[in-house]
Amino acid sequence: MDDPAPCSARSAFPWLVGASQVVGLAAVVLTGVWMGHFRGGFAWDGSGREFNLHPLCMVLGLVFLQGDAILVYRVFRNESKRNVKLLHGIIHLLALIISIIGFVAVFDNHKAAKIPDMYSLHGWCGMATLVLFCVQWVMGLLFFLFPIASSWLRASYLPVHGFCGLGLLVLAIGSSLLGITEKLLFNIMSTYSLFTPEGVLANVLGVLLLCFGVLLAYLTTREEYRRPPNPEEESLSVHFKTLTEGGSPTTP
Repeated sequence: MDDPAPCSARSAFPWLVGASQVVGLAAVVLTGVWMGHFRGGFAWDGSGREFNLHPLCMVLGLVFLQGDAILVYRVFRNESKRNVKLLHGIIHLLALIISIIGFVAVFDNHKAAKIPDMYSLHGWCGMATLVLFCVQWVMGLLFFLFPIASSWLRASYLPVHGFCGLGLLVLAIGSSLLGITEKLLFNIMSTYSLFTPEGVLANVLGVLLLCFGVLLAYLTTREEYRRPPNPEEESLSVHFKTLTEGGSPTTP
């Protein structure tokens, strides 16, 4: 008799994916509302309005898009692995570009306002996240999208790559929470304890980011949501290995 638990878990999958997207998009929208309505909007002129691009780009790039890039291997479980790899890499590249724009905005604002850079825990964690994200993307490109390593090395690195991807999402969310707290203490410290609308909105944003991270971690670590093995792809992988490492393809 089949175990009903895996079937029940699989039936919940689309609902969990949908919930992650609603929560993630809500976090992006709330960031835009916070910076647009409470902090004066957006510009590229070295002012505080340029700084406002920083949190929006970080939440959109390093959190939401990075999470979705991880999720494509669960959502498109039965599509061509090559196509899924390409989509995974493209979304990560888009996230990287948006994140770099966010970093340039904050450094540009600090330079114009003569504010020191990289002195806070938020700054340290954020910079570490971006640098590691760049390294992770380049390694994924070299190992999987345009593989230059042996199949044995790729297979050994794959679990490390997956773990680092989820770890970077955790780092990005943690850095965002530090940044939210820092921004609130800088701007509304005297009224934060009075449950002002800006403070409440920022707190809700932090909760949404945490929920997004929990949903992504659950979806990516449950065994029944993993991409099922594809005999045709595995056969092609065996032939590729034998052709690139020597020997001749053998049939099982």
